[in-house]
Amino acid sequence: MESRELAIRLARALDAKKALNVHILAVEDLTTVTEYFVIATGTSTTHVGALADEGEFQLERQGVKALRTEGHDGKRWVLLDYGSVIVHVFTQEAHDYYDLEHLWADATPVPASEWLEEKTETAE
Repeated sequence: MESRELAIRLARALDAKKALNVHILAVEDLTTVTEYFVIATGTSTTHVGALADEGEFQLERQGVKALRTEGHDGKRWVLLDYGSVIVHVFTQEAHDYYDLEHLWADATPVPASEWLEEKTETAE
């Protein structure tokens, strides 16, 4: 699976689980560590853990396993490393403190319009 598609699938999984402030940043021109960051915020440590678990679960269903994970113990900042994509799931406080979007301000954001799935209205 291409890096961009992997990032999009992860962002969609987090969005579907009600993550806040989901962003995809293309950082491939800024670092050799990875190509994309997916950044999301949970409403509590429980929500952060659930978001990270959902991201892992959805990708494992497609045969893609994280190379390593960090932060599941404290659940203030959980990192999922897929090599070409790194997922950061924060509590609001940790997100505000680390402010990765500002730190990586030179990254190219992937517009939400390119990855958000259209929500269809059901007729009653």
